[in-house]
Amino acid sequence: MNLFAALDVSASALQAERVRAEVVAVNMANSETTRTADGSPYQREHVVFEAQDGGSFQESLIGAAGFGVGGQSHPGSNGKLRSASFLSAMPASVSASGKVPGGVAVTGIIRDSADPLRRYEPGHPDADGDGYVSYPDINPLTEMVDLMGATRSYGMNASAIQAEKGMIAASLDLLK
Repeated sequence: MNLFAALDVSASALQAERVRAEVVAVNMANSETTRTADGSPYQREHVVFEAQDGGSFQESLIGAAGFGVGGQSHPGSNGKLRSASFLSAMPASVSASGKVPGGVAVTGIIRDSADPLRRYEPGHPDADGDGYVSYPDINPLTEMVDLMGATRSYGMNASAIQAEKGMIAASLDLLK
């Protein structure tokens, strides 16, 4: 994997974590929303991530380096051995499908299927015949933990990009 492909992997993670943080913010903002456009209370949303180009980290690393486990060669799709120099000559930052090899993508945002919380508030405009109001099942503590995880992941990937930029600059300095 070349340095620019590593930048692409970190950039895909930054995009995914940004979406995750935005979904948490929407959940927090709607934690007291008792009626949406369809007349039901707001339902918590979750972000679904997926590794791009599938496979495990080890499989991606082996494929990118062109070597098998224990220093053995790894045959390519046509049975010939792939070399690291051949892979570095290929445009590794973008695969044929437009995905970032080794990156992460948001495959969807799903709604939580948890039942709404019912509170007795007979004076509320959305109260049912028994005086109960249905509120979204959103725990602010859970949302804050999700937000902290997204923030930390975002920060780590931003640090990785800074380190990669430093490596690229150091490589350019070697050529002087």
